[in-house]
Amino acid sequence: MDRRMYFVLPDLDVAKRVEHDLLLARVDSSRMHFLGKRGADLGDLPEAGTAQKSDIRHGMYVGMCGGGTVGALLGGLLYLRPEWLGIAVNPSAMLLLGGFGAIFGLVTSGLLIGSSTPNVHLKKFDQDFEAGRLVLILDVPKRRVDEIGELVQRHFPTVQAYPVDATIPAFP
Repeated sequence: MDRRMYFVLPDLDVAKRVEHDLLLARVDSSRMHFLGKRGADLGDLPEAGTAQKSDIRHGMYVGMCGGGTVGALLGGLLYLRPEWLGIAVNPSAMLLLGGFGAIFGLVTSGLLIGSSTPNVHLKKFDQDFEAGRLVLILDVPKRRVDEIGELVQRHFPTVQAYPVDATIPAFP
């Protein structure tokens, strides 16, 4: 299981050196996501994508749970009250409508709404972005969290580390 680490970097030069040191420590560049103020020049650093910038993960979770619940309840009501449709409804309607509701909620809430909503975990970095600092979002295996944190802090004492986020998406 991976953990998400956040580091606030003072400028682009430090960010490039941190990236270099992390690559030497065998951290894959696809696990590094740099983020700055809108329009900031990141050079050749790997920029954070939609999955890191938006609230897509939370939206997908809420949509899937909410849609599945509403679909299953609707299926249960149709099973208990067949006169609403005028036909007898099989008990499997709860499962089918629950599955359809989960998929519908996942797509609408997660992919359509969540992808356009800013990530709530990045709200704490607004002042850093305005000051021109960069944020490194780093996804590392749980066993390497301490090693990577010590590496960055030892080589770059000006870098500010934030608590590790234990809930990162399973997909990149």
